[in-house]
Amino acid sequence: MLAIIRFIVILISCILICLLGTIYSLLHFRNPNNVSQISRWFGRLHPLFGLKVEYRFNPKSPSTPAIYIGNHQNNYDMVTIAYMMQPRTVSIGKKSLIWIPFFGILFWASGNIFLDRNNRQKAQHTMNELAARINKDQLSLWIFPEGTRSRGRGLLPFKTGAFHAAISAGVPIVPIICSSTHNQINWNRWDNGLVICEELDPIDITNYPRENVRELAAYCHELMEKRIAELDIEIAANMKKN
Repeated sequence: MLAIIRFIVILISCILICLLGTIYSLLHFRNPNNVSQISRWFGRLHPLFGLKVEYRFNPKSPSTPAIYIGNHQNNYDMVTIAYMMQPRTVSIGKKSLIWIPFFGILFWASGNIFLDRNNRQKAQHTMNELAARINKDQLSLWIFPEGTRSRGRGLLPFKTGAFHAAISAGVPIVPIICSSTHNQINWNRWDNGLVICEELDPIDITNYPRENVRELAAYCHELMEKRIAELDIEIAANMKKN
């Protein structure tokens, strides 16, 4: 019974946010601040899922443009890690998102960027254009470098597009991670535990020329994978105490 009530309340809440967010975005058409504002609205839904979410923002977060990279686990990312979206930051999403009812038009109107991953040449051209826009428009990008949801498979290998863009634009990479949520949420359970989202220190890319882009991606992957494991251990230890 709880799962049914929860589903109805969450569905109505998400539709309302999509509708209000679309209106808000059309009034501020494709303004880069739209995305962080609406992401915070979605992030406030986490209690409806029975979650407690701890957000750890970093005082070293750059005040200039950057490329933010996060681990992409499942649909619950919308109410966990999405809250960490910074002002003047837009996300990169697959082209098929436009067809999701209510959400697709919101994703477009709020200023996010569609990427045609089935067309490698076109996708590379889009990333090159975005790299040029980063400094020109003082714009940051949010990218899930795994390219798809991991669904409990751990941190998947990274694609290199985000790292090429960072090197081309000469901006730092800022990893933002979320503790594991796979199989954590039971819709029939009131309390689904704690999730921690954490912004790591910015990574200076000046020592990584374009030919070392895979080395940069591997370094970021190792850093994020290690810290995610540490957060999971921290949460497990807290559960034992309680």
